[in-house]
Amino acid sequence: MSGLIGKKVGMTSIFDENGKNIPCTVIEAGPCVVTQVRTNEVDGYEALQLGFDDKAEKRANKAELGHFKKAGVSPKKKVVEFQGFEGEFKLGDTVTVEHFAEGEFVDVTGTSKGKGFQGVVKRHGFGGVGQATHGQHNRLRAPGSIGAASYPARVFKGMRMAGRTGADRVTVENLQVLKVVPEKNILVVKGCVPGHKNAYVIVQK
Repeated sequence: MSGLIGKKVGMTSIFDENGKNIPCTVIEAGPCVVTQVRTNEVDGYEALQLGFDDKAEKRANKAELGHFKKAGVSPKKKVVEFQGFEGEFKLGDTVTVEHFAEGEFVDVTGTSKGKGFQGVVKRHGFGGVGQATHGQHNRLRAPGSIGAASYPARVFKGMRMAGRTGADRVTVENLQVLKVVPEKNILVVKGCVPGHKNAYVIVQK
């Protein structure tokens, strides 16, 4: 799937032609630079490696500096490979937000917000005990029975319990592109995408 690397700017809402208010996410998509061209002859598959967001040279190691120098571009913070691009591309070429068109559908991948160690109500949506604590002072959000007794004498793997929540790679599929603003490298998609503001996202079509 061809696509671009971008940054989540934030959420807003716009009105459609029928006056309906649509929640949407603003993404700064590209411009991305081709930093490597994968070919069947050399790599066994075809793909384009794109770089996004400049990085200070002192922040890059020697391997990265050599890699980007070969492409003739400045060091980049985020590098991702994409397959399915049509046409011929060479090192140093730029791919812009005009790669997308209004009305088409895209998949957006990002890292969800990290929430740390959370209980079962927040992590798995358990309902608690509905204010009925039976005289106990701290049972409102407890997980309740986990099903272990003398048999099976263990807790089954996968039991939904408290633990670290968020900070996972998440892909939201089939988000409609509502607006493309080439002069500002802006892509507006319907609905929400994973991650905090200024988080990197991968937009694929």
